Amino acid sequence: MADNERLILGDLAEITPGPSGSLLDRVGDEPDGAPVVNPSDITRRNQVDTSNLRRLPREEAGRLARFILQQGDIVLVRQGSLGRLALIGRELDGGLYNSSCVRLRCRDSRVLPEYLCQYLSSPAMQEELRRRALPGTVQSLNAKILGSLPVVIPPLNRQRDLVSAVSDIDQLAHVHRATADRLDLLKTTLLDDLLDKE
Repeated sequence: MADNERLILGDLAEITPGPSGSLLDRVGDEPDGAPVVNPSDITRRNQVDTSNLRRLPREEAGRLARFILQQGDIVLVRQGSLGRLALIGRELDGGLYNSSCVRLRCRDSRVLPEYLCQYLSSPAMQEELRRRALPGTVQSLNAKILGSLPVVIPPLNRQRDLVSAVSDIDQLAHVHRATADRLDLLKTTLLDDLLDKE
């Protein structure tokens, strides 16, 4: 079995901080613009909640080609809610991301984007991100700090196995949470019904 490799994030991925806020001045609620991922759109399951995405008019988005998202990119929050991250799916191809975020785009065939996303969201790496953050009123990470993060890279077959196992666990946890929520609602309904009859 091949050994794990130890590299730094900057050797594995292109790291591109989001455009300055002034370039996203015209973000709004129009339905036809390019979607813009904000930190608040990133869920705890490393996904983007697309239900409330704000959009930038297409003509404005065309001027920001350097910041365009594609499937397999990772958007990571670098200011404020440090470390929240999401793997970008096909539905956000051509979208953009907020100035408080950074885009990671794998450029090394030794690492799967799905694995890198799971690796960076691990408790140990989340703690490392917080430890390395620049102090201030709002803690932040820059491209240099992110580029120096250590990354352990198993062989591709082990990465695929890990990604699959974690995905199965996440799905099971989601089902259990949904069941617990329904049971809580049922309990509340029964108690309310009982009290209404007294």
